[in-house]
Amino acid sequence: QYMDYLARITRRPDVCGGEPVIIGTRVTLRTVLASLAEGASIPEIVLDFPTLTESDVRCVIAYAAASAVEDLPQSGVPALS
Repeated sequence: QYMDYLARITRRPDVCGGEPVIIGTRVTLRTVLASLAEGASIPEIVLDFPTLTESDVRCVIAYAAASAVEDLPQSGVPALS
């Protein structure tokens, strides 16, 4: 199933200094990802940030995964000169 995460994420200069946030909130993607990295579950994040839904958190994860794919190094070993 395709997740349209971009429909839930915005970046505006007048909201949180232009960091990406979940639309309609001031919760940054960085905040959600930090919570996940610290071991918080999706239900715990929703309890900590009541303006978010589980779907919002999954959109953050999908956005991060798509961003990571763009930044991954090329596979293989570089040739020595």
